[in-house]
Amino acid sequence: MPVSKRAIEDLYCTRYEGFWRALAPIAGSYELARDVVQEAFARALASRRQCRSEVSLPAWVWRIAWRVALESRDIGREVPFEEAFVATLVDPADDPQLERALASLPARRRLIFFLRYFADFSYAEIAEACQISEGTVAAALAHARAELAESLRAEATR
Repeated sequence: MPVSKRAIEDLYCTRYEGFWRALAPIAGSYELARDVVQEAFARALASRRQCRSEVSLPAWVWRIAWRVALESRDIGREVPFEEAFVATLVDPADDPQLERALASLPARRRLIFFLRYFADFSYAEIAEACQISEGTVAAALAHARAELAESLRAEATR
């Protein structure tokens, strides 16, 4: 059974900000990320009959949004998630230490961290969106939190 228009609209209303924040480092700016999110949801609405019932709606829309973000930067479709992810979503004027700490994370951990804490994805949604296991998500988040804490501690002592 195809995804309903209402389900996509509800997802847009409840998760727009999370998608926007998580897509900014992929799109390259917060302004462009707004356009990416809107285009992604428009494409999701237009192709909602193609969404398979075994795929969660947020993960399905994320994959569409990912492709739109890559298109906006003229990056090929086959670029792995973590390679297109730019760690500049924290405004340096707001928190330069956090920006540096996030940038120091390995790309895959950084992406998983952003999906969890900026886009509010569940572990299951992250696993599905990134095509990894939930255990891998949990481990990546644990490592990311530990690395961020260490980076921020080191930064504070300088």
